[in-house]
Amino acid sequence: MLQNFSLHTHTVGFDGRNTVADMAQSAATRGMDAIGISNHFIVHPDIKNSRFYPRAATIGYANIYQTSFDDAIRQFRAHYDEIASVSKSQNIPILRGMEMDYFDTDDWHRGYARMLRELQPDYVIGTCHFIDYHGRLCNVHDIANADAAERDKMLAMYWAKIEQASRSGLFSFMAHLDLPKKVGVGREEKWHNTERRVIETLSKNNTPIEINTSGIPRNGTPYPGENILSHASRVNLPVVISDDAHSSDHIGRHFDTAEQLI
Repeated sequence: MLQNFSLHTHTVGFDGRNTVADMAQSAATRGMDAIGISNHFIVHPDIKNSRFYPRAATIGYANIYQTSFDDAIRQFRAHYDEIASVSKSQNIPILRGMEMDYFDTDDWHRGYARMLRELQPDYVIGTCHFIDYHGRLCNVHDIANADAAERDKMLAMYWAKIEQASRSGLFSFMAHLDLPKKVGVGREEKWHNTERRVIETLSKNNTPIEINTSGIPRNGTPYPGENILSHASRVNLPVVISDDAHSSDHIGRHFDTAEQLI
């Protein structure tokens, strides 16, 4: 293996299907030297008014959305205590990470700084699942369900937010840059210049991107796709292979394909 660890994983209690111990044991069985647990840290005062929230509540994922940093930090403190306890009985290091949604507000930036002080995570993955469209938070499913004119406006806002997050320098690496492709939108050539600009922004901060193999079973290619990865290669941007595992049997899935692509 070019990379013998997995950092982008999720567990039960958030939106994963297996425990921390299950994930660690699976990684060790696959010959990995370390695993990181990176559950969602999504904080916004209006998150429960987002269009997607009712569906999230229906499928049991409501607890990954928090309206205050108080609640999110409390939730993660207990989660990190669990990781520390489980680590004592495992033969593989378990790192304390998180997948954190970026919001460009003063309150969010203050909360981010507080989170770092109080939780001291080993790494923070940057991501953007939501945009603020006409005063309401929307995610990629909402973008896919919009009409063509609205969809382009929403995609432009999505990429502008990704570029802001990339410019911030706050994250250990950035996750699934072209997430809208998960729902079949944003694949047109007209977005290529925008994608290239984001990669150039990340390169200036030397912020790595992930090759997220969860896209391979769905689309035949990872997130991001080859266009973005070609730009990353030209600027020698570091990459991390991620499985985005939501279950223990997905750890290390398609890493061999990602290595060939690299």
